[in-house]
Amino acid sequence: MGSDRVFVARLAGLSVFGPDGERIGRVRDVVVTVRVDASPPRVLGLVVEMVTRRRIFVPMLRVTSIDPGSVTLATGSVSLRGFGQRPNETLVLGQLLDAPVTIVDGGAPALVVDAAIEPTRSRDWVISRLAVRARRHRLGRRGQVQELPWGAVTGLSLTDRQGTAGLLTVFETMRAADVAAALSELPDKRRREVVDALDDERLADVVEELSDADQRRLLAELDDERAADVLEAMSPDDAADLLGDLPQAESDALLALMEPGESGPVRRLMSYSGDTAGGLMTPEPVILRPDATVAEALARVRNPDLPVALASMVFVCRPPTETPTGRYLGCAHVQRLLREAPYELVAGVLDKELARLSPDATLGGIARYFAAYNLVAGPVVDDQDHLLGAVTVDDVLDHLLPHDWRDRFTEEAPTEAAPTEPADA
Repeated sequence: MGSDRVFVARLAGLSVFGPDGERIGRVRDVVVTVRVDASPPRVLGLVVEMVTRRRIFVPMLRVTSIDPGSVTLATGSVSLRGFGQRPNETLVLGQLLDAPVTIVDGGAPALVVDAAIEPTRSRDWVISRLAVRARRHRLGRRGQVQELPWGAVTGLSLTDRQGTAGLLTVFETMRAADVAAALSELPDKRRREVVDALDDERLADVVEELSDADQRRLLAELDDERAADVLEAMSPDDAADLLGDLPQAESDALLALMEPGESGPVRRLMSYSGDTAGGLMTPEPVILRPDATVAEALARVRNPDLPVALASMVFVCRPPTETPTGRYLGCAHVQRLLREAPYELVAGVLDKELARLSPDATLGGIARYFAAYNLVAGPVVDDQDHLLGAVTVDDVLDHLLPHDWRDRFTEEAPTEAAPTEPADA
């Protein structure tokens, strides 16, 4: 790079060149993704205005050099699709400069007059520092400009800059685990507004990713009817874990409000110890009859709502196919199904030799089972050959990790994935 730290205001108007010296356009702005918490925004790319006045987006990873007079890209091939700003994106020049902030040390009000970006060890660029000018009340006096770290001011997070509707729009584009991490950072009032606005299915996905303490706190903020609806939308094993942490009277009251068809599997899971296969399993794996075809099996695992681990294999049982099932016959690995003709019967490609987990198998035994057979899911079968459910590796990891691992995960603020770049026009 021509410079390790660059102030964005100096980028405005710089010519952008391809690796062979061909001029592509001029820099008009820098796009960053602002987080809900106080972490520095990650720079996504540049808004470049072409000779035709069309504005396009150039990912930051395409930039190889930023010099005082120009920006050079690694390739001259760029997407010609017009730039469109996404809900969680902010334009530094157009939206961040002149934004009001508060200096943490002393609480003085100030305005942002420039922002410095620089690369990290992972080749990502972030806004590392801000140039801010203190706001003075006396007419005709301009405050002194200070250069401060991003975390030395407040007022620029998504929580500060967007209302509840804006946050919900951003959350629609995020994974449930990331929404859960963001939700735990929100002020109580804003968190309750977001929770009230989320539908039951989405809220259930988010609750499953919260720490135990945050799950209990959120459930306590809901009225009983809403809490029961959210529990119904959760995976039965996650709902059982949450209810198992509540006082008996409260747990019984919520179970009574749930539909019998939803509460039944949860009650069965709660009858097992939480650190056994019976307590860890999900009672809703992909279960097929012996006369199902490979095409049917593959159609079932293509369900986008199916967890990745559960989509790794299907289980074949005699009727009934609801857990606890009829006689368990074996499992079929998706890798094997992909190599078979669609019209073949799943029963013809069963793995009948794979060891089964008993509902009383301990956490250590389950971990050794996954390690020995290189699996991400395994069948839980009782003494009468009834399939009770399946244990997945994520459930095992959840119980093997320290109880506060979700809080640590939030504090470490993992790097967000870069947005998918549109295909070149």
